Amino acid sequence: MQIILFGSPGVGKGTQAKLLSEQFNIPHISTGDILRKAVQDRTELGIKAAEIMNRGELVPDDIMIGIIKDVLKSDRCKNGFILDGFPRTTVQAEALDRLFSELNLNDVILVHITADEEEIIKRLNGRRACKVCGSIFTLSEIEGLSECPKCGAKDSFYLRDDDKEDVIRKRLKIYETNTKPVLGYYEAKGKVVTIDGFGSIEEVNKDLTEVLKKKFVNN
Repeated sequence: MQIILFGSPGVGKGTQAKLLSEQFNIPHISTGDILRKAVQDRTELGIKAAEIMNRGELVPDDIMIGIIKDVLKSDRCKNGFILDGFPRTTVQAEALDRLFSELNLNDVILVHITADEEEIIKRLNGRRACKVCGSIFTLSEIEGLSECPKCGAKDSFYLRDDDKEDVIRKRLKIYETNTKPVLGYYEAKGKVVTIDGFGSIEEVNKDLTEVLKKKFVNN
């Protein structure tokens, strides 16, 4: 099972990726996480990436593709993977396709979790984070609480900058302009599965697992 998980900020990709990872016993490859790990482990590409990030510059596509390649070639991905956070542009999608061909990964599909923009803004704006442990909660989860359920810190809830309405709208605009064209790239190849992302976490997960079982398990 080889999946690219795709959708706008706030649609719940990370939550669903973790659930699918557990259900199908395949790794959730968050490109942000593997980049940080490569830097931390001081791999050859990680050292190059760190030098670039320390200059305040974006890590170029060829280095990011190299880091992804190292992970996809590892034993942990022998039964499949869920790639989250890449590609973000059609140029990256083309480079990723070349990597898939090189690694003989021919059954990759893009799972597109759809979303309504106003619902995303409402969802993200209704989250609060803990200043101490960084855990994120919905307002309903912490209603009436003065202590963080995870770490016990008192009066530590706050609205992250990323979850403020003006910032969310900017992120969604960037997504529409730069990232959404990736969807068209994969649609033209007939490799897109679309899922409605605005049921409950359990409902969305049920729809996802049914579609993926039909696509991969029952074929």
